[in-house]
Amino acid sequence: MYNHKNKFHEYENRMVFTKEVILNAFEEIGGIAKERGILVDIGVYGGSAIALQWEFRQSTRDVDIIVFGDPQFLREAAAIVAARHGWPENWINDAVKGFVSVHQDVQLSYEFPREAESPGLRVFTPTPEYMLAMKCMAMRTGAEENRSDIDDIRNLLRITGVQSTQDILTLVEKYYPAKLVTPRTLFGVQEILESMNQERQHPGFEMGR
Repeated sequence: MYNHKNKFHEYENRMVFTKEVILNAFEEIGGIAKERGILVDIGVYGGSAIALQWEFRQSTRDVDIIVFGDPQFLREAAAIVAARHGWPENWINDAVKGFVSVHQDVQLSYEFPREAESPGLRVFTPTPEYMLAMKCMAMRTGAEENRSDIDDIRNLLRITGVQSTQDILTLVEKYYPAKLVTPRTLFGVQEILESMNQERQHPGFEMGR
């Protein structure tokens, strides 16, 4: 069995999961599902999805998921994996559900076990556009958390090619009702775009640093 214990580190008394750890944990869950003869689909979001798909995020503090179907198996399997490796039971959680759009825009990214003829676990992740919209809606105001959100949004803007406030709002409103787009979101997006525009015009400049 793969040993994750030396593959994560502590950050302010919280575990930080790398892409490798997440994938191998999913491998274990997929194996448990295969043993039980079931197929489970999950969506992975937030920093977890970014770490799995793009190089600009190397780790995440927990694994944000939504189960497409009955979540009971996933709870049981996650608890088994947690017990094997000494992790807290909430290492995988559905706290992200408050930011998931009813207009899901996800793609199949992984199947587990990876060497099996048929999977026990299928993992779906947001498209870059949907991930950007989610990040804008979930933007936090705490100093450290906000820095992480801003960095994610900046990188997703580069990936999607979106360059104006109006284009971002149009994108966000593709997934969320316009009435849910708060002044905080609008102000945050405007600041990020202004900073990126300044950097393009004056290399080496970064607002707020």
